[in-house]
Amino acid sequence: MSERYEVRVLTDLEFASPNGKSLLLDLYLPIGAEGPVPVIVWLHGGGWRIGDRKLGPDLKVRFAERGYAMASIEYRLSSEAIFPAQIYDVKAAIRWLRSVANEYGLDSKHIGLWGSSAGGHLAALAGTTGSGRLEDLELGNWESLSDVQAVVDGYGPTDFLQMEEYSNSTAASSDDLESVRFNSVQRHTDPDSPESQLLGAPIQTVPHLVREANPITYIDENVPPFLILHGLSDTAVPVHQSELLYRALIENGNEAALCLIEGLGHAFFNKNDLDELPLQVTLRKAEAGEPEQIESSKKRIFELVESFFRKHLFEN
Repeated sequence: MSERYEVRVLTDLEFASPNGKSLLLDLYLPIGAEGPVPVIVWLHGGGWRIGDRKLGPDLKVRFAERGYAMASIEYRLSSEAIFPAQIYDVKAAIRWLRSVANEYGLDSKHIGLWGSSAGGHLAALAGTTGSGRLEDLELGNWESLSDVQAVVDGYGPTDFLQMEEYSNSTAASSDDLESVRFNSVQRHTDPDSPESQLLGAPIQTVPHLVREANPITYIDENVPPFLILHGLSDTAVPVHQSELLYRALIENGNEAALCLIEGLGHAFFNKNDLDELPLQVTLRKAEAGEPEQIESSKKRIFELVESFFRKHLFEN
């Protein structure tokens, strides 16, 4: 689809207020698009402890001007509340968006999640748990569902207890907005690692919480389609984390694709110039009941993401 829309941006919309803290989102709406329009929820990165809804790509371009409503949301950081507060907030935002669908011209039956790093973890977790699990209905709009129809997980952690063993300490560090604010030599098992801070204790001391936070724990044969992307030079989150999730999804008969990208480090979705040149990728994908396909080629990454959402939010 080549049509481009002007975009109206509605900022500072409150979708929940846990313990009196106002949680806000910004909504990007394509002007003149034949409604209702599908929604993509952007979940920022930052190790669950830094960042806000302004951290990420230009959501007018990615992808409001292509006919999607884009919602960039806040969630409570680990310094404010430990897990599972973050996934509660994500699901509260999804329910709120469904509750206001008629007001803003949104297609409540076609909502996708797109997350970066910690946001990728939360997108995967929301996608695999669906409605009713890891959910705090007291945050509002309890009559609306929090299931989604498509998930894009950008380099999100999956199983915290397997991160240190597979850490990529030899790759060149990234210069992106998220990585420069982390101590790249920090061990994932340290008490002050992002994963330990999220759970409120060193991860090796709370395996039950690690399991609860692991998207794979909840996978059955009814998970929405997933596109998982990871840079092969990522020093913050091991590529193995995305491989674990991909294998679990396809082994349970779900549609999933894993895109491994040469030369990219962590948090590449924050780079608006990412698609200036196509990049070498290995794309593995499988659909229910079909054998896995493996393809090596050059692709533009944002284009790949948009085509995935188009298939599952517009065409399905």
